[in-house]
Amino acid sequence: MLKFIKSHMSTIGGIEIYPLISFIIFFVFFLIVAILVFKESKENIATMSHLPLEDGTTDSLKN
Repeated sequence: MLKFIKSHMSTIGGIEIYPLISFIIFFVFFLIVAILVFKESKENIATMSHLPLEDGTTDSLKN
């Protein structure tokens, strides 16, 4: 099965650009996410880190 796919793909002209395009899209997405994470405020991160522990009351962050 893999031999069939490999021989079929080698006959398509210009197919070698697709892995490069997919890598560039992945890398740009990764950079954007990393920049957004590093620019996030410490207070917002602290608030979000306590969300799974809250029970619905407003004074749960004061403890």
